Amino acid sequence: MTYSYQELTLQTIEIAKQAGRFMADERKSFDESKIEFKGAHDLVSYVDKASEKLIVNYLQQLLPESGFIAEEGTSAKHGEHFNWVIDPLDGTTNYIQGLPIYAVSIGLLHDDKLVLGVVYEVGHDECFYAWKNGGAFLNNKPIQVSKRSNIDDCLIATGFPYCDFSGMENYLKTLSWAMTSARGVRRLGSAATDLAYVACGRFDAFWEYDLKPWDVAAGAIIIQEAGGKVTDYTGGKNYIFGREILATNDLVEISISNV
Repeated sequence: MTYSYQELTLQTIEIAKQAGRFMADERKSFDESKIEFKGAHDLVSYVDKASEKLIVNYLQQLLPESGFIAEEGTSAKHGEHFNWVIDPLDGTTNYIQGLPIYAVSIGLLHDDKLVLGVVYEVGHDECFYAWKNGGAFLNNKPIQVSKRSNIDDCLIATGFPYCDFSGMENYLKTLSWAMTSARGVRRLGSAATDLAYVACGRFDAFWEYDLKPWDVAAGAIIIQEAGGKVTDYTGGKNYIFGREILATNDLVEISISNV
């Protein structure tokens, strides 16, 4: 069966927004006693799990033959050609603490290539999305990456290590370079939101390590369709499963320390 990536994207947007509404409603009476730990400083709540179940259920109906790569493991089904990559609540710590920066992130792989992505940033009701060769959008308006090429004029985003500190030394070297070279450095606590902000030009670049596929899949294709560039630290293509990502407007040069 042949699918329209545009139609799949538009339907995925509605699913992401439904999950977002659920999360926003639950936040009004959130019960911190139900927080669980997947690892040191790695939190999960009943909201993450319920949101993922909702998303998986609707996506399964949308594309019955698809499989899932989902953060909370709701479904282990692997699709022969299509696989959804889902973070039901990117920015769980922000959500738990009452900070309004968290997102639903849904990407789709077709034969292991990204073909669509939706990032719904719930707190500001902003939906970023793209499909292969279709351009990138924010709330129905086309978006593009920034045009800044001078590092002095750039605002760069990152994510701090919080579980895996094995790359801390090199990370701090890069952070030091960014702090002394760029206009500023920001850490929002949601990689999906960071990537979406690169796509629309609010940030000029983003880097982070120890990320999972569900953190980056949707945001990566949105940046690419907005005219940006996404690689691993060495400039290669292993940014979905390689646990490291560098996203830029394809103009500014970012110095990543691997020494």
